Amino acid sequence: MAARSRSGRVLATLAGALATALVASVIIFAAVQFVPGDPAAEIAGLGATPEEVAQVRHNLGLDRPAWVRYADWLWGAVRGDFGTSVYYRQSVWSLLHPRIATTLLLDLYATVLVAVFGIGLGILATRVPRLNGAITVLTGTMIGLPSFVAAVLLIQLFAVQLGWFPAIGAGGPGLASRLYSLTLPAFSLALAWSAFLGQIARASLRDQARREHIETARGRGLPEGLIFWRHVFRNGAIPIVTVISLTAGGLIAGAIVIERAFAIDGVGTFLVKSVISNDAPVVLTIVMMLVLIFILVTTIADVLQRLLDPRAGTEAPR
Repeated sequence: MAARSRSGRVLATLAGALATALVASVIIFAAVQFVPGDPAAEIAGLGATPEEVAQVRHNLGLDRPAWVRYADWLWGAVRGDFGTSVYYRQSVWSLLHPRIATTLLLDLYATVLVAVFGIGLGILATRVPRLNGAITVLTGTMIGLPSFVAAVLLIQLFAVQLGWFPAIGAGGPGLASRLYSLTLPAFSLALAWSAFLGQIARASLRDQARREHIETARGRGLPEGLIFWRHVFRNGAIPIVTVISLTAGGLIAGAIVIERAFAIDGVGTFLVKSVISNDAPVVLTIVMMLVLIFILVTTIADVLQRLLDPRAGTEAPR
């Protein structure tokens, strides 16, 4: 019975994920239809006659009903074919492939920074209570600082004044070169999220540190370090893992601003261009990828929560 219950929850989760992705695709496709501009007119050129624009629209398939174009895109996406860009007249995947690698690397880099600095701030505030006030001021300032402003400040200090890092681009072909070039964008992207995670971590760890069984362990003379890592940190890590998982997805959305600030040719920058040019197949594909990434990271977070606390997700006995 337990195995059937777990299988049912897994199937329900998958069904919910598919329904979410489907609804998101419908909403985004409908929204793209209201974006000002006519891609057929842009492709035909300023001096094109109405007949020439109509011919371009017909060649692109834009004169077909919206629901037909959506159904065609959806059927192709199910088969791994995301269609052809209306504006660039190339397959969507060929346009996104190099940009996805750049954005995912930036997102992963920023996620690692968020985890390291956010958890570090939480641990520091818990282990060294006298630093609590300073950490509160620091995290509040970091959260209130817009990512674009943080990018400008980091560029001015570390790129212009000190010359430690490049101000634009995503680096050369090597991994080390790309990580080096993405350092300032990653820090700009991770700054506010690190502070947010630090506040969550501090609250969670301090709550665990006040629990009765922790006081009992101290009374028995167990080493403070052992008590913290085995009991306080492990039990307090559950909300921290949840925030990190949501951060990983949220950073991709935040990368839109950072990529433009650092002139990085990633998915975020390309999404803005595609929205402006009313390139529905590209916009749909990018947004669906974002939705699927959110689903993936939340599923991973659920698994990690079950590992940290086996009681998570279990049903109470009747």
